[in-house]
Amino acid sequence: MSSALRERTVLPPEDPADLARFVQELRSAGNRARARLVGPDGSEIEIPDELYGVLRDVVTALSEGLAISIAPHNTMLTTQEAADLLNISRPTVVRLLSDGEIPHTMRGRHRRVMLRDILDYQERTRQERRQTLDRMTAEAEEDGLYHLTSTPRSTS
Repeated sequence: MSSALRERTVLPPEDPADLARFVQELRSAGNRARARLVGPDGSEIEIPDELYGVLRDVVTALSEGLAISIAPHNTMLTTQEAADLLNISRPTVVRLLSDGEIPHTMRGRHRRVMLRDILDYQERTRQERRQTLDRMTAEAEEDGLYHLTSTPRSTS
């Protein structure tokens, strides 16, 4: 079965009206009961909550005109796979591992990192950036910097 898994990108439809309507129905449905997938022959399969959430996010993104990339990932990554996922260089990942920012194991001479640890690091740095930006915004507001730049000066 794993040979059938491949990376692919799904583009939004030309007319997202059907998807937008579907998104509205999903939102209004709430969490009434366990989601089910109904096949063309009428057979039903219960969908786990995690998968239902992913499907809802995919449909929402497509209805907003965004493309979706789907790629299978191993749970144990090489440093290059981790770098690709974080969109940084492999040497930067190696430095983060050496500095203890991301836990890892050694398989012989090769470093391996758990996908969960990469995703945790990604979320942690995202939160740190958000907090720093919030702090900078508050400081700028306290210092009256927004007032100073509210009316641009002519450069000519």
